[in-house]
Amino acid sequence: MEGILDDSYFMKKALQEAEVAYGLGEIPVGAVIVVQGRIIARAHNLTERLHDVTAHAEMQAITAAANFLGGKYLHRCTLYVTLEPCQMCAGALYWSQIPRIVYGAHDPQRGFAAMGAQMHPKTEIIGGVLEHEAATLMKQFFIEKRNLN
Repeated sequence: MEGILDDSYFMKKALQEAEVAYGLGEIPVGAVIVVQGRIIARAHNLTERLHDVTAHAEMQAITAAANFLGGKYLHRCTLYVTLEPCQMCAGALYWSQIPRIVYGAHDPQRGFAAMGAQMHPKTEIIGGVLEHEAATLMKQFFIEKRNLN
């Protein structure tokens, strides 16, 4: 069900999660996982709150979706995330065998492509969906953070 016409709808839901992270003082990355047009997991960065470098939005979403599905593989699912996944998240997504990843803003410094990380060979990757909105939220967060310090 999810596809090119629905990508912006689900990315807006991921952006809502990013805004929650922003409000908590977390780097504003949000994610949702969708199966058959239904959101089964919502998450945002929690690295500061949990004191855990692995608590990225994608990692939180993978865990929630796996719990919902009752298994470790995310077959037939799509991940919508506001920022290109990092190398760590790319590894977890690889092992989850998720068939589709849609992200908003590119991360030319720490994104999986820049780091040389590989996604599962059968995973379709679409970048740049609502990129302006995702990048603007990220830039605003870091501008405010610099001004506070």
